[in-house]
Amino acid sequence: MNKKVVHSKLIRDISWLSFNARVLQEANDSSVPLRERLRFLGIFSNNLDEFFRVRVATLNRMMKFGKATKRFLEDKPSDILHKIQSIVMNQQKDFERIYNEIQVELKKEKIAIINEKQLTKIQKEFVDSYFNEKVRTNIAPLMIESIRELPLLQDKSIYLACLLTSSQNSFMNSYSLIEVPTQTLPRFVILPSNKGEKNIILLEDIIRHCLPKLFTQFGFDTFEGYIIKVTRDAELDIDNDINTDLIMSIEKGLKNRKKGKAVRLVYDKSIQKNLLDYLVKLLSLNRKDHLVPGGRIHNFKDFMDFPTEVFEKRITRNKPFVHPLLTQPLRILDVLNKRDVMLHFPYHSFDSIIDLLREAAIDPFVESIKITCYRLAKGSKIINALINAVRNGKKVTVVLELRARFDEEANLKWKRALEEEGVDVKVGLPGMKVHAKLCLISKRVAKTLKHYGFVSTGNLNESTAMFYGDHCLLTSDKRIVSDIARIFNFIDRPTDLKLLGACKTLIVSPFNTRSFFLEKFKTEIKHASAKKLSGCILKLNSLADDALIDQLYMAANAGVDCKIIIRGICCALTSNKKWSHPIKAISIVDEFLEHARILYFKNNGKDDMYISSADWMIRNIDYRVEATTPVFNPEIKTELKHILDIQLSENEKARILDNHQLNHYVEKSVAQPSIRSQVEIYNYLKGKKY
Repeated sequence: MNKKVVHSKLIRDISWLSFNARVLQEANDSSVPLRERLRFLGIFSNNLDEFFRVRVATLNRMMKFGKATKRFLEDKPSDILHKIQSIVMNQQKDFERIYNEIQVELKKEKIAIINEKQLTKIQKEFVDSYFNEKVRTNIAPLMIESIRELPLLQDKSIYLACLLTSSQNSFMNSYSLIEVPTQTLPRFVILPSNKGEKNIILLEDIIRHCLPKLFTQFGFDTFEGYIIKVTRDAELDIDNDINTDLIMSIEKGLKNRKKGKAVRLVYDKSIQKNLLDYLVKLLSLNRKDHLVPGGRIHNFKDFMDFPTEVFEKRITRNKPFVHPLLTQPLRILDVLNKRDVMLHFPYHSFDSIIDLLREAAIDPFVESIKITCYRLAKGSKIINALINAVRNGKKVTVVLELRARFDEEANLKWKRALEEEGVDVKVGLPGMKVHAKLCLISKRVAKTLKHYGFVSTGNLNESTAMFYGDHCLLTSDKRIVSDIARIFNFIDRPTDLKLLGACKTLIVSPFNTRSFFLEKFKTEIKHASAKKLSGCILKLNSLADDALIDQLYMAANAGVDCKIIIRGICCALTSNKKWSHPIKAISIVDEFLEHARILYFKNNGKDDMYISSADWMIRNIDYRVEATTPVFNPEIKTELKHILDIQLSENEKARILDNHQLNHYVEKSVAQPSIRSQVEIYNYLKGKKY
């Protein structure tokens, strides 16, 4: 790794909070449909939960190491945690204001989220019946006022913390906890309403209304319920020793995750003080920890699934379309014999990937399929196609990354299902995640073995492909497929790093990703110094690697025209008085999640273009198997350049990433047309002729 002193950088975790603020901006945007505004509130909430489970938990652990953390952090962990707390509290205030404004807008459409105190007589009868038939048997109240240790509260659940009292006996007070069963019942229940109106009640408010049914018989007649939520440290403690059974280690880690230390308590700010103090004590928290007061409602992630049927106006989205070169019926492998094809999700249909694997499964001359899987859809069609291939006599190898965070349990289940069908399942490497998105199909043609494959920037997940922006290169180019084969050989023999070093075309982590792109920057700097054509466009999810940021600064200082499009974390400063050119940096947050990685270097007119599974972060470069492929086809290069140009001209959903990351929108002049890049890209690809 480059050992030079790194210039100033932005704090990674603060930059991530800036990204989540951009998500909150979408919820705040009155031009966004109400259904989508609620969805963005849900995304914001879900993002923040994961941030606390992973990043805040990590900072808490790092506080134990004192000065040793200077190597990894831009500031003291305690100082970063203090900044996080301040930012999160301010964002929480914005969140509550936005939600209240959305409620006002919902009422204009005669949609109301009501609580247990606002029910009509008919609605009360409905709620009573619903509780008796569906809810009662799904809850188990815990009486906690006299216990020494709080029963384990699940990380992703919400709880109704109840204060039970008696008007007849002032000494008769009790505390109870009820887990709201959102895993088995819907969070939102549509109530019988007046004509033209839509009333919705939350599951926890149904329980609140029915608290007398649970506790009156014990002498209580006054009931108060407050929602709380605990966030726990989600880091898996996995033994990376090659001799340790990885499966057992992950299973043990999953069990321990459920017992992870509480790192945040979110609660209804109107909660009775003695009850809150009691819960804080039982959770072994204190006032210095992340105690976040909020409104009545928590676990807003459920609002991503807010019932759409209550809206009169349905959102009409542009539907994904099949790439014109892959319209069925045809043989995709025959197409790839003639040319490369680049799929752009979610504009192009993911069905083409399913069609490719289905074709390989039944083609009598296909001998084997090798594929990496990081995150899969719940009822994965990818898995179905691979199982079908085995049943048709093909040799199928699946590399399942069992340490894909929060997908570990699902991937363990897929492992068992695949092995039962005879698939050869690889489960990752010691100390290293397999994050590359690769496939290799081997077909007998005459007396030779012909190889086909793909390199993708995103997961092989047909569900997320509907709203994640990604690119997937389908090819039979020997330069690329030969290297894909070498990566699979390395996964078979992970102690032999020379197998990665033998790759002649693909750039591979952990072997040479950083060094390769450091050289690309140096080449651009040389061209700029010689007054030749230079420049780069970097589209990434996250930019945090010290050495690459340092080299980006050097390029800007040398006069290289540097532009970056970063969805999330951006630790790079974008202006400095000493630089010849400031760095133009934007972030686009819109209907689709910008997940693709494209790296473009002008190289004196040669236009070097790459797509990658890797962000520019230490973990992706040093501790994961990642694959970056050059794009050779001139037409596909032009296609990607045009997509980048559209995104750089975005003036509706683009925010400026400056040194302060305040998320100011890109300004447009009165004469400028409105450019919403995701719409423009769809129209460009839809109208493209091949």
